[in-house]
Amino acid sequence: MTSTTVDTDTDEEDTDADTEAGTETGRTPTPAAKPRTARLGWQQLTLLPGLLLAVLLATWLWFRQAELDAISENALSNGQVPKALRQHVELTAISTFFVLVIAIPLGILLTRRAFRRATPVVMAVANAGQATPAIGLLALLVIWLGIGRKAALIGIVAYAVLPVLSNTVAGLKANDPTLLEAARGIGMSSPGLLARVELPLAVPLILAGVRTALVLNVGTATLATFGGGGGLGVLITTGITNQRMPVLVLGSILTVVLALLVDWLASLAELLLRPRGLEAGE
Repeated sequence: MTSTTVDTDTDEEDTDADTEAGTETGRTPTPAAKPRTARLGWQQLTLLPGLLLAVLLATWLWFRQAELDAISENALSNGQVPKALRQHVELTAISTFFVLVIAIPLGILLTRRAFRRATPVVMAVANAGQATPAIGLLALLVIWLGIGRKAALIGIVAYAVLPVLSNTVAGLKANDPTLLEAARGIGMSSPGLLARVELPLAVPLILAGVRTALVLNVGTATLATFGGGGGLGVLITTGITNQRMPVLVLGSILTVVLALLVDWLASLAELLLRPRGLEAGE
């Protein structure tokens, strides 16, 4: 027993001596890896917005020298363009809000043990909603609900639910079972496990689905004009039916710019809202 005690004391003294020697020579212990924070490079912050501004500026310069007849001027005057753009943004924002309210809770519900058997049926319905041609779905809704924004919004929501729903289900199912079991082992309740472990780990996939849904909504909202919902589709259809290229070009360019801008903003949100721990583990 005595020799063992002496050896242990000697080892501890050697360790202390090594630590002191390392300090004297200027060496410092290697720090633990720190989680990386989300950093936005100047290219990501400025490249796409600068390109979009250049496109808008070029379009404006082209319109200044373009000769517009009475029909084109009537379609673009009296605040028609800002009104159509505002309506388009409203359609996109409202429909995306309802997509999130419907798809994320439904995706969470379908991953719970009591409702897992309903997952194939619900996913089949969501797939059917997106597989149906948007213009045909909108026509059916107009016949059922009448002309107005309500029918347009329901059609847009039905078309964009699938990406968010499928990504929510996939993200929650992809969580490591051993990690979830460890959380239960420390006494975490089911709501706490969902809020503090499952959803944070699924955030990247959910945000990717939201980004896809946003771009889909911008594109599908152009069809709202056929149901009386307004939006930039009014300019596009006016340009096509009246064969007025300036009106068609303006409506198309504004739609493309809005879609790219929304996708850019969603990509920034996807990076900033990503849990820091996941970034460190990659």
